[in-house]
Amino acid sequence: MYGFDRMFWLDLLILLVIVISLLTLFNTVMRKWLKVEKKDFFSYNHMNAKHKKIDWTIRILFLVSMFLGLFINVRRDPLEGFWFLETWFLMIIFIVVSETVRAMMEWKHAVNKKDYIFTISQLVFGVVLLLSVFKTNFFGLM
Repeated sequence: MYGFDRMFWLDLLILLVIVISLLTLFNTVMRKWLKVEKKDFFSYNHMNAKHKKIDWTIRILFLVSMFLGLFINVRRDPLEGFWFLETWFLMIIFIVVSETVRAMMEWKHAVNKKDYIFTISQLVFGVVLLLSVFKTNFFGLM
């Protein structure tokens, strides 16, 4: 009656495998098609000092907004919290803003001018995949 269904963890594992496989396949195909070098996962690939400064400003603003959202929503009734201060929403905004800035810096300063196309295509595919997962109730798994 309470807690998770018996199949929850298996369904979650299947969903994660599907999403990670789709992201990996998309990145591999786009990298080959655009002839873009593979970047390290979770690395700081700053184009220049200005990009590094902007990126860290975005990160600090994200952390401040996370704590602000936490303190505001904790004081409110759980059913009346501000959705735009929820962690999931702030995380999506952070990723979109951060990757958009990266694409702009790659467009202006990268040696391979197709880097920004790869970054934008990754961002669009990731957002579409994320929205698809949520709109289809995790592809009917949950």
